[in-house]
Amino acid sequence: MSDYKKLRDWMLNRREALNERLHSIKKDVTRKASADWSEQAQERENDEVIDALGNEARIELNKINLALDRMNNDEYGYCVVCGDEIASARLGAMPYADLCIKCAEARDSRS
Repeated sequence: MSDYKKLRDWMLNRREALNERLHSIKKDVTRKASADWSEQAQERENDEVIDALGNEARIELNKINLALDRMNNDEYGYCVVCGDEIASARLGAMPYADLCIKCAEARDSRS
């Protein structure tokens, strides 16, 4: 297996950035609501967008944590479905990929 130090470093940095984003989102969501009704309506709309961003960040954070676990267990870079090696170009584009391109395409065609 290749040396994945750069990918690990990227994922650790990305994980830190996502944790900071989630902390900021949590702080923003727990702020006090405005007394003005029209402002409250706008704040609710903004909260929905912020909630969606938080969900996306949590999903990506989970993928990164799973990839780092696979690295720690010497399972990184191998497809979790078929066991084949995941192409380095795919890992370079998506470091937390857990499926080879063949299995990812098969999953996507079933969706």
